[in-house]
Amino acid sequence: MSDGAAGLLAPEAIRLDARARGRDHAIRVCGQVLVDTGAVEPAYIEAMLERERSISTYLGEGVAIPHGTSVGRDLIHRDALAVVRFPDGTDWDGHPVTVCIAIAARGDGHMEILAELAQVLMDPVRARTLREATEPGQVLALLAPQETQEPQPTEQEHPV
Repeated sequence: MSDGAAGLLAPEAIRLDARARGRDHAIRVCGQVLVDTGAVEPAYIEAMLERERSISTYLGEGVAIPHGTSVGRDLIHRDALAVVRFPDGTDWDGHPVTVCIAIAARGDGHMEILAELAQVLMDPVRARTLREATEPGQVLALLAPQETQEPQPTEQEHPV
């Protein structure tokens, strides 16, 4: 994981055994993690709820990415992410959600980890691992950018 992404998702911002009574409660739980880690002012939670009222942050594969409106940026102390797992799931406007990745970002520093999240969600095995994670280290490893290795040429590709 690059220093930027590592700095955005701290182990203490990963909660893997949360409960929620629905979308808005789940957003409040996620927002509170951002508040508890010192990333945002408590009023940012309302900006997250406002964003959700205007456009759903449900991504698919049981994952949502709640975040605030642009007006809420002034309530952000530092860019941060929080990962909250709801093992029993919660209803997100008719979709079952088991993982929320809450975003507090003044700029685009969170884009690298979101790109990796997209890769995780396109891989059914990695998506299931994210939904079933029980240790913060599993989440950090899944969201770390995958090292791309150059294929090594074989002797057949380089005839003598």
